[in-house]
Amino acid sequence: MMASILTSLILAGLEPGTAAPDVSAPNQEGQLVRLSSFKGRPVLLFFYPKDDTPGCTRQACTLRDAYTRYQKQGIVILGVSRQDPASHKAFIEKHKLPFDLLADEDGSFAKAFGVRSVPLFGWFLRQSVLLDADHKVVKFFDDVDPGAHAEEVLAVAAGAKAQPR
Repeated sequence: MMASILTSLILAGLEPGTAAPDVSAPNQEGQLVRLSSFKGRPVLLFFYPKDDTPGCTRQACTLRDAYTRYQKQGIVILGVSRQDPASHKAFIEKHKLPFDLLADEDGSFAKAFGVRSVPLFGWFLRQSVLLDADHKVVKFFDDVDPGAHAEEVLAVAAGAKAQPR
């Protein structure tokens, strides 16, 4: 038990250049969303602990406020946490979020990306993964600052576009 807790605290996300796993989870409407359906477009997967908590709300709302800039860069935003579709739907409606939130109730989606969880509670740590249009990892963001993350991702995405392939 102690070894699994220590492992969950130490192991962190996929390395840059790694191909993203083709995983799926239901969105706030209960519709299955498969990552591969966004192939050809960059994707930001932001993993967060829990709907409608202060830090998670701040992070989601800063992404909402920057959403048109993400669209201009062609970046799809998907939030992922353990709450069920109904909780996600209420969170989206309350804060007018323009992107899908995925219900990863068993944690398999997050595990595929190496996202860590809080021991005993099981909530995901606030971590994100930026994928390029080929769905290779551009950057794994560990210990995300909810107020600054939206801008940080946009800067990394702009830099990645400037890099030759």
